[in-house]
Amino acid sequence: MFILRCSVNMAIRHKHLKLDQAKLDRARRLLQLATEQETVERALDLVLSEEPILRAHRGVRAVGGFVDVFGRR
Repeated sequence: MFILRCSVNMAIRHKHLKLDQAKLDRARRLLQLATEQETVERALDLVLSEEPILRAHRGVRAVGGFVDVFGRR
């Protein structure tokens, strides 16, 4: 289940990004979306929806026994 949170004062800005077209096309087809903009927005929503899980993992990382396989580069 996805919960999308919208704000009345959402800041929309124009961005110029260099993206891997093949990845964008695959994501668009996988998510069954019509536009690239929708695809990027949905992908960001998916990442942000994982925030509680990421916070929990970071909280127990200091306890030991966990390896950060997504380590910062």
